[in-house]
Amino acid sequence: MFRHVVMFIWADDVDDDHIAAAGHALDTLPAKIDTIRSYVHGRDAGLGPTNANYVLVADFDDVDGFATYRDHPDHVAVVRQYFAKHTAQRMAVQHHVD
Repeated sequence: MFRHVVMFIWADDVDDDHIAAAGHALDTLPAKIDTIRSYVHGRDAGLGPTNANYVLVADFDDVDGFATYRDHPDHVAVVRQYFAKHTAQRMAVQHHVD
C-alpha cells in the first residue's frame, strides 16, 4: 500500500462555502480515478493552535497508482479550482504502508 497525506492552511479570504465545495469536489474523485483504494478528508478538529486546517489521506496499491491520481485531469482540475490559489500553505508526504 502507498499513502498520500496532504495538509492545507486555507488563505484568509476562504469561507465555509468554499471549503464545503472543495470537500464535495474531492468526494467525486474516487468514482473517477480507479487507482484510489481509500480516500478521506476533512477539517481539523481545532485541538491545536498550530495545526493545519484541512487534511486529505489517500491510499493506493503502489506508487504508480498514486502517480495516476496525481496526474489525472479530474484531480488536477479540483486542485486548480479549489486549492491552488486558495491555500496559504500546503505540506504533503507520501510513504509506503506495510
